[in-house]
This record gives sequence, C-alpha cells and structure tokens, in this order.
Amino acid sequence: MTRAFVAAILVLLVAVPSFAQAQPPAAPPAAAPAVQAAPAAPPAQPLSATLKSLWDGLRLNLAQAAEKMPEADYGFQPTKEVMTYGQLMAHVATASFSYCARGKGEDNPNKEDFQKTKTTKADIVKALNDALTYCDGVYGGMTDAAAMEMVKAGQNLVPKARFLIINLSHLNEHYGNFVTYLRIKGLVPPSTERAQQMRK
Repeated sequence: MTRAFVAAILVLLVAVPSFAQAQPPAAPPAAAPAVQAAPAAPPAQPLSATLKSLWDGLRLNLAQAAEKMPEADYGFQPTKEVMTYGQLMAHVATASFSYCARGKGEDNPNKEDFQKTKTTKADIVKALNDALTYCDGVYGGMTDAAAMEMVKAGQNLVPKARFLIINLSHLNEHYGNFVTYLRIKGLVPPSTERAQQMRK
C-alpha cells in the first residue's frame, strides 16, 4: 500500500510540469491605445480665410488662361452670339474691379470698360493683371468682421462678403467659358494641366 502511494505521488510530480508546459502561452498585455492626434486648429478668421483660399486658386486659373491663348486667337469667337476670347477676358477684368471695390466698400478705382478700350492681348492681359492685383489686396486684407459689415445694394443692406462671393461665382462661370475656348483650339486648360503634372 505504501509503495503504491509513493508510486502515485511520483507520477503526479512528473505529470504536473508536463501539463504546465502544454498550456498555451499567456497573451501579451494589451497595448496602450494610440494617442489621437489633436485636430488642426481652425483658422482665426474662417470666413475670410475661405474666401481668400478660393480666390487664390481662381485668380491663378485666370492669369494662366490669359497667357495660354495665343494672341492670334484672342479674336476667336465660337459663334457670333458670344464674345471673343479677348472680349471675355476684358469683361472679367472690368467686373473684378467693380465687385472687389464694392466688397472693400470703396469707390471703384477703375473707370474704364476694358471690353471697349482694350483690344490687343498685351493690353487685355495687363488690365486683367491690374484687376487681379487689386482684388488680391481686398481678399487678402479682409477679416470676418469686415466681411459681415453691412453696405447698401440698391434698396437693401447686404454684407460686404456678398460681393466677394458673387465675384468668385462670376469668375468661375467665365473660367468655364475659357476652358471651352481653349479646348476648341486644342489647348489644355491651366487647371487641368497642373492636375496632370501633379499625377506624374
């Protein structure tokens, strides 16, 4: 009986370490959750910063579109019902001066109708660049408080930002026209050309 008891104890002593070795390894401790990056701080002037950002992209498209069309095609007119490329670019310059002056709340510094007074590519491009430079100062110097200042428009009072938004809408519309004119002439519009270069 004693021998049988001792034998049983010896079997248990051998079996226990073997059983322990057969167990799956303990799972490693869970990693600490990654620290979330803090969201970017919003701009101090969100409205005026957004207007400026939209303006910067649009004015680049217009300036490059003005340069891209050859001078010989500034008189290009897809149909007799629409303006020539040069007339449309001159119209954009005149309108930009007007909208930006109203957005700034001052008299328009430009007294010309470029569509009537400018005919060569060089003169039209200069008029456009003058308008873009003037608007650069308006969009760049705008604050949210100034953008929300009320000014008279006909019989109504509207925020100055209204004119800056209308200017962006008006210029985007006509940039679409320029894209069509350029495509008809077999030229790649500036915005598309830049996008293609970025994908290379």
